[in-house]
Order: sequence, then structure tokens, then C-alpha cells
Amino acid sequence: MRILLADDHDLLRDTLAAFLQEKGGAYVATAGTLDEALQCAKGEALFDLLILDYNMPGMSGLAGLQKALDAKVAGGVAIVSGSAPSSVAQEAIKNGAIGFLPKTMSANSLLNAVRFMVAGETYFPVSLIAAEAEAHPLSLLLTGREKDVLNGLCRGLSNKEVALELDLQEVTIKLHVRSLCKKMEAKNRTHAAMMAKEQGLF
Repeated sequence: MRILLADDHDLLRDTLAAFLQEKGGAYVATAGTLDEALQCAKGEALFDLLILDYNMPGMSGLAGLQKALDAKVAGGVAIVSGSAPSSVAQEAIKNGAIGFLPKTMSANSLLNAVRFMVAGETYFPVSLIAAEAEAHPLSLLLTGREKDVLNGLCRGLSNKEVALELDLQEVTIKLHVRSLCKKMEAKNRTHAAMMAKEQGLF
């Protein structure tokens, strides 16, 4: 893995770089500002991933993300932040980021997320999805398990696939689907998934 890590907090940046090198076997280049990162990248081969601190100099919010994407110095660009709300995380993904990394996550979780993004997948922390869902009016109607099932429906999974994912019996999933459809006043599972997506629950 070839990682370019840009963060203006020296200790955090250096500690994270050392961990990615030691535990992840990654090559890591570092910078303290967005401009430094883009300048550093000019003398390097294409990076697999560019990680940008949301609040560091040169970022100007998500304007820095666009600047980094336009520079095409890495296969993917991710945002890391210790304070940005879930709305910023969602906006970053919508604008082309391949992931959002809270600074509160453990080192091992962060390494797994980095590997996930280097493989070409988009990483969005479950904790932010849960926080967003809890604040949603539709979420108040449903139990935690019903929300898990509805999330599966929104991803186009069959009852059997949802059952495997949640380690439940298929008949139990059917009961949850029936219950959540009744609470949401949805005609069927497809209608329920459509309603959840339209209302931004998932």
C-alpha cells in the first residue's frame, strides 16, 4: 500500500504513519497541509490512498477535497476528522471521497478501513450511520432489529441473505419485515425500502 497522509497534528500524523508502516506494511509519505501534500505527490508515483485532515490548513472545508480529487495524485481520497458531524461525512462521500475516518476509531479499525479503501471500496463508519438513524423520525417507529432488517432491504438483500447477515432464522426476518411494514404503513418490503431511502434513513 502507498499512502499519503496529510494532518497538521505532528504527533498524531507521525504515530499513525508509523503504525501503518509497521502493522500494515505500507509505504507512507506525510505532509502538514493540503498544499504540502499535493507538492509532495508531484515527485512520487501514484498513491493508493490520500488521507486528508478535514481541519488542517488549506482544506477550507470540503473545497480541499475537490482540489485533491482534481490533482489526481491517488487512487482514492479519504477525509479524517475528530470533530466533523455526520452531515459533513455524508457530503464528503457524495462529493467523491472514498471514505471518512473519525479520529476516535482504534488503530486496528483504522488500518482495516485503509485496507478496505485501498481495495477500492468506500468506507463510512457504522457509528455515524447509527447516529444519523437515531435522529431520524422514522427510526423512532422501529426497534433496533427492525432497523437492521430494513437496512438489508434497502441494500436489495433477500430475506435469506438478511437472515445470514444477522444470524437469524429466515422466518424471523419475515416476521420483522411484516412488523416494520405495518408500522411504516408500507404495502410490501420494496415499498418500505423505497420509503426509507426517500426519507434518508439509510
